[in-house]
Order: sequence, then structure tokens, then C-alpha cells
Amino acid sequence: MLTQAPKGTKDMLPSEAHLWQKIEAVMRRRAALSGYREVRTPVFEHTELFLRGVGDTTDIVQKEMYTFKDKGDRSITLKPEGTAGAVRAFVEGKLFADALPCKMYYLNNPVFRYEKPQSGRYREHHQFGMECFGGKSPSVEAELISTLLGILGELGLKGLSVSINSIGCPECRPKYHAALKEYLGGRLDQLCETCRERFDRNPLRILDCKEEGCKQLVKDAPTILDMLCDECHDHFETLKSMLTARGIPFTVNPHIVRGLDYYTKTVFEIMVTRGREGLALCGGGRYDGLVEQLGGPATPAAGFGIGTERILLEMSNQGVTMEAPELCRVYVANITAADNEKAYLLCQQLRDEGIRAESDLCARSLKAQFKYADKLSAKYIALVGGEELERGVIKLRNMNTREETEVPAENAAAAIAEIVNK
Repeated sequence: MLTQAPKGTKDMLPSEAHLWQKIEAVMRRRAALSGYREVRTPVFEHTELFLRGVGDTTDIVQKEMYTFKDKGDRSITLKPEGTAGAVRAFVEGKLFADALPCKMYYLNNPVFRYEKPQSGRYREHHQFGMECFGGKSPSVEAELISTLLGILGELGLKGLSVSINSIGCPECRPKYHAALKEYLGGRLDQLCETCRERFDRNPLRILDCKEEGCKQLVKDAPTILDMLCDECHDHFETLKSMLTARGIPFTVNPHIVRGLDYYTKTVFEIMVTRGREGLALCGGGRYDGLVEQLGGPATPAAGFGIGTERILLEMSNQGVTMEAPELCRVYVANITAADNEKAYLLCQQLRDEGIRAESDLCARSLKAQFKYADKLSAKYIALVGGEELERGVIKLRNMNTREETEVPAENAAAAIAEIVNK
């Protein structure tokens, strides 16, 4: 049906635009305060980028990617997340040769995942993300979490919590894999089909399964926190100390692994703690091996991504509102059809003065123009025509006080601007 958007997509209508713009303005300002600069990457990438970067055992790669062959018989994928593209741009642009850390953010970044549409989750959604390359200190994660909480707090969201975990590194993770497989080995028949496939290749993914049976089964599984190497242990303890020093409450959740294979050491989520408890608004973490895996030099890195639609939904759930912008300050009404050109010119001149102005585009009667101006919540109406114009003046009416003022027609725009800007 041509007049219906594809399943899992949603229009941003003009009446909602100010919400998106406010969110994006806060994101830009807060990211800039932390030294992050904007990056924009293509909507699609070579499929191999995600197979190598995201991981071929993840749900994203196995079930959710929009992949197709282009006219050159190349496999192309609409990006299912933002980090892999940012890393590819970092490597291809040789940004590793610049002074590090390299801090970048992306905004209104389209992301595509083929999954069952549900509340706050769309097949096309838009992400804000921050990525830091070159910083190996846990202060990177602390900075990301602090900046993100600042953004969400400024937008009016409350009742949020921080959950953190460490999933180790290539040195200590194999030991945990062995312990996990030993625990699950006698319970394979109780796992879902997908998790049975993950058992040999990447048992850590089983902890991320959304099937209720698998979730119950791993509740008593050993945790990697007991098996971290000294470096990962110290990194995690320092992060906790930094968050505490900043006054950021957090909980340690050993079952957070995130749904992407590139994470190392820290993973974190921002959770909703009231109303819809258990909902993850945002997730991120450290991915020290990804740059090298995608062809760059060994570079520590960390980042996060959050969906704008998810933020909007939570703002609505919490009753957070934002004042809609002024649509029209001065409506220029033409008294007769013969006065339309003069009204049009005055309207344009008012815009040159920085005034939001409108004039008739639909050949309305004067009465209909007044009704339309009222729908626009116009603060003033400038009447062009009639005996006033013959006297060389234009009448300006304050729609709140009904007070009327006459201004010279010759320099009406400047005179009106001075009045309405007081």
C-alpha cells in the first residue's frame, strides 16, 4: 500500500520535529563539551565489515541484517549499528596518525535491523553514539557514562540506573569460556536451538539470550568476574572508583555481555528503574581489539549507542514535555485580493528582519485569514490594504491585547520588528 510506511518504520512528522531537534541540540552540546567531534558514515557498508566486526555468532548478523547484492555483485548491508562504521572511518581516514585520543560522535544515524517491531524498537531507528579511540584508561568509560547521564538528565529523564560488568579480555576469557561450557555441558538439551549452536563457537553469547528458558538456566552460571586477569580486574576496580568519585550510583551485573562480539573488559547499560523496570535505554563498552581486527593498528577504544526513538518513548512515558516552537509571530493579511502582492512583500521583509511571518498562500478571504492566523497562534496580524494603505500606513494588531498600532508603510518591516521584539 503506497500510503502506508513499511512495517517497523515510523515517520517524524512536523509536529514532532522540535522534540528531535531539542534532543539533538543537547547531544551536540554535551558531546562538544567533552571534546567529541561529529562523524558521518554511509548508510550501507560492505557486509564483511559487520561479519568481522560485529561477529557472525550474534543475533544481529545471524538474524537481523538487511543484506543484498549490488549491481557489481558485491554484498552490501544497511548498517545495523554505528561502531563498526566509525572504526572503518577511523582506519581508512588514518586518524590513528593524529594526536590521540580521537573522539567522535554520530547523530541521527540511521540503523536497520530486521526484527519484530515492538514498543521503542523499530526496523529503522536513529542512533546517537560516542566513540573514543586511543584511550586505554577506565576514565574513558567513566567519561562516556557521565556524559550520557548528563544528556538524559538535561532532557528531563529520571529514575535511571547504571549497570556495569567486565567480560575480560583475550587473556582471561578462554578460562571463563571453559568454565561456562563445563556448567552448560550437561544442560545442552535445555538450551534453545540458537544457544546450542553458540555453545562451541561463543558460549558467552548464551548469557545474552532472550529466551526465558535460557535466561533461567544461566542464572546460576559462574561469572567471569571471578576469573578476570590482573589487568582486567584493576581496570574494572578503577572504573568503579571513578564512578563513585563522580557521585554516579551503579550496580555490578555479571550477566551483562551486550549483543556484539567486539566488546572487551567494560560493558555497561543505562536502565529504567521505574515504570518499565528492566528496560535498557542504552548500551556500550570497551572494544580494544576492534581497530586492529578491521585492519588498523592496535588501538584501545570504547563507546556507546542510544536510539533517539527510545529516548522519545521514555520521555513520553515519564510525562516529559517540551514547548513547541513559535510558528508565526506576525501574520500579514491582505484585505483584498489586489493587496496580496504587497502582503507577500511585507512578509518577506519581516523574515529578513528575523521575524517568523506568514501571508496568504491559498486565496483566502480576510475572515478566513484571521481564522488561519489563530490556528498558527500568531501574536500579531498586520493588515495590508484598505483606507490605511491609502494613507500610507499599515495597521498592526496585537492578538492578545487587541491593541492596534499604525506604522508607516514605507518602512513597515523595520517598524513592526521593533514593536514585536519588545
